[in-house]
Amino acid sequence: MLNKLIVKILPLMPEKLVWQFSKRYVAGSTLGDAIRVSRELNKKGAKVTIDLLGEFITDLGQANENKTTYLNILNAIERNHIDGNVSIKPTFFGLLLDEKTAHDNIAEVVHAANEIGNFVRIDMEDSECTDREIALYKSLFEKYPNAVGLVLQAYLRRTANDITQLAQLNAKGGKVNFRICKGIYIEPEAIAFKGYQEVRDEYLHDLELMLDNGIYAAIATHDKYLIEKAMDMIKSKKTDPSMYEFQMLYGVTPALRDFILAQGHTMRIYVPYGQQWFGYCNRRMKENPGIVTDVMKALFVRN
Repeated sequence: MLNKLIVKILPLMPEKLVWQFSKRYVAGSTLGDAIRVSRELNKKGAKVTIDLLGEFITDLGQANENKTTYLNILNAIERNHIDGNVSIKPTFFGLLLDEKTAHDNIAEVVHAANEIGNFVRIDMEDSECTDREIALYKSLFEKYPNAVGLVLQAYLRRTANDITQLAQLNAKGGKVNFRICKGIYIEPEAIAFKGYQEVRDEYLHDLELMLDNGIYAAIATHDKYLIEKAMDMIKSKKTDPSMYEFQMLYGVTPALRDFILAQGHTMRIYVPYGQQWFGYCNRRMKENPGIVTDVMKALFVRN
């Protein structure tokens, strides 16, 4: 009850106070902060994916600004020799305002990534966007098969079928590349599994489909149970290390992250940055009220 209460009142607290907790989960407000954190993670053996915080823009001028920012991120990754790529939210590029404009904006970013041998991960958003984002991925894969990937959400009932259908893209060259996560958006039971173990089971089912169909699997989870099961699956199938990686959020379960790295698996950390860090951290709290322990330490314990 205390955790849930703090989650509700956190948005009302001064931003400077909330930052004392948030800085563990966000690189900072500038691209320089993201590069600095990425360099530190690279030194620890982890790859990164950099994400500019924000979504659901209200005009296409913002979409153009975001495109320019992502081109700058790719340039900074190349210039600073960062072992990392970028993650994008299509709504940040105008998906819900004008699909063609969003496609053109994202295509420009993917083209830039392809030119320097880098990669763009298309994040999956709520169910209103699912069909559009899969169509976007398919269109970009046709031209840039090694420079673009997609996120799929295990809690959606459609995901196993989507994996089976999209696996056919492998026949066109390149490598189909998906990040599989549980899913965080609130969706109706008609389209999403709701049970805790039920979602876990679907996650493992989807992962197995990916491995069996020659799809590069980005295994995104902090659930130790799923990580252990995934490791067992990889071992039993003798999956080549070049066909999978584990992924985690910056600042979350670092001990588990280090354990995975110590086992010799590829690890990629999602590094968010930007002025809109406040909303991002509020969402992290709502998804996992257990983080309140970190909040209390940040507010009352001096480091």
